Amino acid sequence: MSKKKHNKSIELLNKAVADELLAIHQYMYFHFHCDDQGYDLLASLFKNTAIQEMGHVEVLSERILFLNGDVDMKVVGTVKKIKDPKEMVKCAAQMEDDSAKEYNEWANECSANADSASKKIFEDLVLQEERHFDQFDTEMENMEKFGENYLALQSIERSKLISSRGTAAE
Repeated sequence: MSKKKHNKSIELLNKAVADELLAIHQYMYFHFHCDDQGYDLLASLFKNTAIQEMGHVEVLSERILFLNGDVDMKVVGTVKKIKDPKEMVKCAAQMEDDSAKEYNEWANECSANADSASKKIFEDLVLQEERHFDQFDTEMENMEKFGENYLALQSIERSKLISSRGTAAE
């Protein structure tokens, strides 16, 4: 593979790596804070999404290396210090929506540069980011529908679990 021939694809793939790395950091930050606040379901959602984003970095990086490029493992942007669960979910949904839109555009750019394999990677990522968006959108809907009770139930479940561990160990 000629590196020069695929410079645009390598550039776009590296932009995606940077986006995914920022998402990993952001979602782990959210995971830590949701876990600290006792929101186990949200904490799990953020952690699992971060792990899936790591898989995206791997696929993107493998393609970059196949095209004889170098993987830029740099995060572009900063983690938002959001501690309110509703705002976390809103931010995550927006991040996923933005990624899906960008990846769709980048798939078209790769296609225009005769790189159908990179195009397919971006198309596959669009589907995955849309799934993530749907998960976060569902969480937002649940919070709106059930209000504070939705988050309170997560804390109660944790308390029950901790309480049952305490009595089982005695």
